[in-house]
Amino acid sequence: MKKLKGIDKIIFFFNSLIATMLLLSYLLPYVEPKHFAYVSVLSLAVPLLIILNVLFVLYWFLKFKRQLIVSLFVLMVGYTHVFSLYKFSSSKNIEDDNNVTVMNYNIRLFNLYNWIPVDDIETQIVELIKEEQPDIICFQEYFPHDNVDFSFYKYKYEELSGQRVKNGQAIFSKYPIIKSGSIDFPNTDNNAIYADVVKGIDTIRIYNVHLQSSGVNTEIENLNKESSERLLKRVAKTFKRQQSQTELFLSYKEKSPYKMIICGDFNNTPYSYVYRKIKGDLVDAFQEAGNGFGRTFDFKYFPVRIDFILVDKSFKINGFKTYKEKLSDHYPILTKVSLH
Repeated sequence: MKKLKGIDKIIFFFNSLIATMLLLSYLLPYVEPKHFAYVSVLSLAVPLLIILNVLFVLYWFLKFKRQLIVSLFVLMVGYTHVFSLYKFSSSKNIEDDNNVTVMNYNIRLFNLYNWIPVDDIETQIVELIKEEQPDIICFQEYFPHDNVDFSFYKYKYEELSGQRVKNGQAIFSKYPIIKSGSIDFPNTDNNAIYADVVKGIDTIRIYNVHLQSSGVNTEIENLNKESSERLLKRVAKTFKRQQSQTELFLSYKEKSPYKMIICGDFNNTPYSYVYRKIKGDLVDAFQEAGNGFGRTFDFKYFPVRIDFILVDKSFKINGFKTYKEKLSDHYPILTKVSLH
């Protein structure tokens, strides 16, 4: 193999830089935002860093250059990160009489302020849910819209707040809810709620978690209007708040008397501190049974997964689906779990 010349030297320089950034990012799930807020923001860029390193491997492979080893080594070291972004296997879809289907969906107020220029978004959401018939649904940014009728769910628990528009989190269930409650995060409308759902002889605690959002408009033209320094400070501050909210949530999670399923919009990636802490020894349903990128948030330029269903490891995960219907800035996800 010949030495690098010209443009390839420049490409390899950037290759080495991006590979080093990805390698360092593997430490981010262990870095507390309260102490290293600006460093933790790098977790948002991990999907892009993975994709770029894959492209570098392909580039050097096509040129028969040994430089492919740099990115290939980094990707192999962080293979769990790679599989958090993309699952190569096909989706599971195992039918079982003991299956319980659980959906998570941030519905962004049923498009109340016409972010999507379509008049009947709320009707389309209801039709989607009627068609899929999940046993349990966790909604974030839910509010009781006049045109929405979920009466085909016999049981529900919602916790709403706000002055102009009452909104919040909700859990709808086909199975009885014997206990429910809210974990209120301080100085925000975000919170976590739970419902103890009974199916046969089993009681399952369903958590619905909505961590703090930075409030950043992710359209590139809007990002360009905000200085990078101000944007970085805003996201770093949000990550600190997310850590505090996660610590409060964990104090309740640890006391749960039942096996659990945690759904939610974490407003952070699988490479973050808060994801690792909330997940604990639970199983990420996408990693177990999903396929493809698993994109859950509508960011145009690379796939982002910030919505999750985490399942007790004693349950068998028999299926996972990420929907492509664009009825919100988030995409719904659904998993099938068998209790026995």
